[in-house]
Amino acid sequence: MPDDLPTPGLLNRLDLKTLRLFAAICEEGTLNGAARAAAIAPSAVSKRLAELEQALGCTLLTREPRGMRPTPAGETLLHHTRRMLASADQIALELAEHAKGLRGIVRMLANLSAIVQFLPEDLRAFQARQGAIRIDLEERPSGGVIRGVAEGAAEIGICSSSVAALGLRSTLYRRDRLVLVMPAGHPLAGRTGIAFAEALGYDFIGLHAQSSIYDSVRAEAQRIGRPLRLRVHVPGFDAVCRMVQADMGLGVVPERVFRLIGGAMQLGAVPLTDPWADRELIVVTRPGTLSPAAGLMVAHLAQQGAG
Repeated sequence: MPDDLPTPGLLNRLDLKTLRLFAAICEEGTLNGAARAAAIAPSAVSKRLAELEQALGCTLLTREPRGMRPTPAGETLLHHTRRMLASADQIALELAEHAKGLRGIVRMLANLSAIVQFLPEDLRAFQARQGAIRIDLEERPSGGVIRGVAEGAAEIGICSSSVAALGLRSTLYRRDRLVLVMPAGHPLAGRTGIAFAEALGYDFIGLHAQSSIYDSVRAEAQRIGRPLRLRVHVPGFDAVCRMVQADMGLGVVPERVFRLIGGAMQLGAVPLTDPWADRELIVVTRPGTLSPAAGLMVAHLAQQGAG
């Protein structure tokens, strides 16, 4: 075994019970506090800590008048300990669900456009056929979806095709179109289409800075060579429409989102005629074999795109 790799004996000291005790010491600040939390004797906590430090070959905690504080090595171990304990708890939860008859869990990341426009009905249809599979869905911007799938945070991601896929497999999911949202009495209202350049003389409401829609809007303004008069960033489509309703500026949202949200606010929408305004949402996965549950989900989502 290479000298720079941990020995099996060292790794054996990183059992979950020891790691929970170490985390308790860091959180409580004292051995006595950790002992109370773990319902064991303080001497047992002290012995376990000493054995852990001896096995790792470094000091993990320093004793101070107000308690115990992690050393730099201790901070590193605490960071990884929290992740390991969270994973262990998740394993226990999911295995308990399997014992109750669950046939799988699909972890998904998706951008806001997919979640608002398409996923509610598509996931309902999936669960109507695959009721024994649980879906764990988290919203992230498109770039965060790509990174999350690449790093293993989820098996499946749904995002804009405008974001580099970092070697992930991609399949068409849905298409959408961006529209310019404005108050009903705005000078641009009532048109059948408009180029984005024609709107740059007005103030804009922007989605959060990591949004692929905001990236597209900002990139187009830079390409044209005119400033984007951004009044405010907001976190979601409903907030964009509310700001437009308050006459704070124009917004850019997907057409289906406008129909779901903006119409009830008595706003107007004009389709953008720019090529970048016709978008594709894609399903991304890592190369390799998917779990059976994730495979069923990818096939279902791809079918929606083909329909």
